[in-house]
Amino acid sequence: MNAHVPTAKFVLGSELAPVQSDLADILARQRAAFLRDGAPTFAARMADLAKLKKAVRAHLPEFAKTLHADFEGRSAKETAILEGMALVQGINYLRRNLKAWMRPQKRHVEMHFLPGGSRVVYQPLGVVGIMSPWNFPIGLSLMPLATAIAAGNRAMIKPSEMTPATTDLLSRMLAGIFPEDQVAVVTGGADVGAAFSGLPFDHLVFTGSTPVGKAVMKAASANLVPVTLELGGKSPVVVEKGFSLKRAASSIAFGKLANGGQVCVAPDYALVPEDDVEAFVAAYDAAVRALYPEGPASDNFTSVINQRHYDRLRGLVDEARAKGARVIEVGANPEAARSRPHTLAPTVVLGATADMAILKEEIFGPVLPIVPYRKIDDAVAHINAGERPLALYYFGGNGEDRRKVLDHTTSGNVTINDTLLHYAQDDLPFGGVGASGMGAYHGVEGFKSLSHAKGVFEQSRWNMTGALRPPFGLMTRFVTWYLMR
Repeated sequence: MNAHVPTAKFVLGSELAPVQSDLADILARQRAAFLRDGAPTFAARMADLAKLKKAVRAHLPEFAKTLHADFEGRSAKETAILEGMALVQGINYLRRNLKAWMRPQKRHVEMHFLPGGSRVVYQPLGVVGIMSPWNFPIGLSLMPLATAIAAGNRAMIKPSEMTPATTDLLSRMLAGIFPEDQVAVVTGGADVGAAFSGLPFDHLVFTGSTPVGKAVMKAASANLVPVTLELGGKSPVVVEKGFSLKRAASSIAFGKLANGGQVCVAPDYALVPEDDVEAFVAAYDAAVRALYPEGPASDNFTSVINQRHYDRLRGLVDEARAKGARVIEVGANPEAARSRPHTLAPTVVLGATADMAILKEEIFGPVLPIVPYRKIDDAVAHINAGERPLALYYFGGNGEDRRKVLDHTTSGNVTINDTLLHYAQDDLPFGGVGASGMGAYHGVEGFKSLSHAKGVFEQSRWNMTGALRPPFGLMTRFVTWYLMR
């Protein structure tokens, strides 16, 4: 659930040197502590996860206040549900499964190597770097951190500079429960971000925009640092012909408008049967009214993060209108959005064409283009004409149309007959594919991403492998014949 609009350009050149030196010092101290103390025990990891969960629960009301200040209007209930609850449940999941994940896994040994034994041991990598975005600055900082802790690592976190009050609280909270040589928060703008991404971490987790993700990956490659990139893309919704428009519109409105549309897995646009477009607009309007009966000035509706991003969204809508698209503000009291700083009313766009930016750029706001289709093959072709998205949503039955969409498109994850909820399934890997990212940090896949899977073969005193060493004799010929069958 990340911010996909670049917040700033990376700074290159000698300006990075002082910043890089300070960050490198923290990294050196964390790596020295890791080498000194070794991999933390199961009990130590469980205790650290418990401390983190307790701190999150205790500070959540204060986080709701800082996020409201940073956004100049962020729903406290959304903070509690989308950040607090999701994070606590994620930590609980890690604690329930950690013992099994840490256990060495026995692997098969071919007959000619018996009675030797093979196993995989999951070791901590060392120090993990985490670069988190502004749209969910608690969950997208602390869920990767919790995963890093579960895997036995130390961590440095670089949060977005666009939520300063929340970053300050996050820094103080973590400093109160972890020493800096275990968990450190570093703050600053694009210069710090650029320096951070160039550090020789043992792994780097980045959540944010695709353009910045490319710069991060390039910087990390100089030190051969492996990366997990959670990026984004234009996540489509496909509504099957004959499916309940009321049900689909209700789920799509929730997914599109949560956090003011500033969710990486938010539905970006809806593919709707051409004969149902007007009926879908009416159903979507009713769904928005049900979710926000007081309109976009409600305390439950989140503002766009700042004026710059608001202007970007207005630019997308205005360009579409100027090129002939039909723009409709929906829901109750849409004009009330003007009374709050950088707040955009829920909006649908009809008649958008491929040359419009609104169908080319990730929207990341409460604006929903509706794209009509005649046959399901047309919907599939439209999706495949673009980059592979982070999420895909399908509303329909378990028939041929659904099979075509699922089998012939590739996306990070899929939710069927709802939106967003695949993210909340802790046992599923979460991540992108192609332009929407690489790697995952949920589920056992997250634990494995931040661990080194070390293969160990233990030779028995009595074994047959001596027959494969000089001097070669009759037994060598027999074993060679047997293995080359």
